[in-house]
Amino acid sequence: MSVVYFTDLTTNGKMNLLKKLEVLLEKVELHKTVRQNNFVAVKLHFGEYGNLAFIRPQYVKVVVDQIKKYGGKPFLTDSNTLYRGRRSNAVDHLLNAYLNGFTLDVTGAPVVIADGLRGSDEVKININKTYVKEAKIGSAIALADSLVVLTHFKGHEQTGFGGTIKNVGMGSASRAGKLEQHSESKPYVESENCIACRMCERNCPVGAITVSKVAVIDYTRCIGCGQCIAMCNYGAILPKWDNSSELLSKKMVEYTYAVLKDKPAVFVSFITDISPDCDCWNTNRPAVAPNIGIAASTDPVALDQACIDLVLKVTGKDPFLEVHPKVSWETQLEYAEEIGLGSRKYELIKVACNVL
Repeated sequence: MSVVYFTDLTTNGKMNLLKKLEVLLEKVELHKTVRQNNFVAVKLHFGEYGNLAFIRPQYVKVVVDQIKKYGGKPFLTDSNTLYRGRRSNAVDHLLNAYLNGFTLDVTGAPVVIADGLRGSDEVKININKTYVKEAKIGSAIALADSLVVLTHFKGHEQTGFGGTIKNVGMGSASRAGKLEQHSESKPYVESENCIACRMCERNCPVGAITVSKVAVIDYTRCIGCGQCIAMCNYGAILPKWDNSSELLSKKMVEYTYAVLKDKPAVFVSFITDISPDCDCWNTNRPAVAPNIGIAASTDPVALDQACIDLVLKVTGKDPFLEVHPKVSWETQLEYAEEIGLGSRKYELIKVACNVL
């Protein structure tokens, strides 16, 4: 049975929330994950600009300071999005992170976009699972020595809830990796957006694209790698969002397995500002549950299970099923346990406010 440490949001003069986070990091034995001079990827979501539910940078500084205390070299990271927005390339992504407060002077660590300028910097990790044979992971995450995963626990329109598994599996994938999770089809051209810059043509690995007035994809040659999506800055080549929520959840779990394969990690979830949708939206709807607390574990499955259990207990209902009635959040937990990613059985240990 896995252990999940939990603290509520009660504070006193001796222990504020930042200090409580320190205690949780001690409980999960962060020092065993961090080694002298190791690169430590602090995986989080910087929040789409306009959304205010993401993790506050002050919490991130606590984590960064603890990693440095143990001799690690921390950097903050996330990968680019598959859709167009303020996080679809490294330039906009970095500016977005800075606007949301994730600056070097606030957090004490630099931001490195995991899959590079256009989302194409990746390391392929062989896992040979049912749905994913070779996961495509953002290079900075794949090449890091260890991970500290900071997750804002919330709802999600495609997977029911967005917890640690989603943060790691979907959030660490390169552009091509995200395409693999979301789609069974090959990209298509949105002709009115094409400016004939030929970036897609020049970077297609199999020569499946030609451009005259607009880009044209030869589907007899296209391998569906998503490189053209990564290269286009104009939204002219787009994915088809045609995977079922069940298949997406299972692929996402296998990607999480790939990221964590042979890589030490600890996981922290903030069960606060529990929005019904992902932080990828540029706004956040009213919370579906009250603020609950912060939880930490070395088991990502146990941590996600504990977070959902706490939400269900506090609300007396399933708020995520209410807002996304066609999506089952249980799929990701059941499948994650099935492939050995972790255990849904756990012991919840509450860290008292007066513990120093």
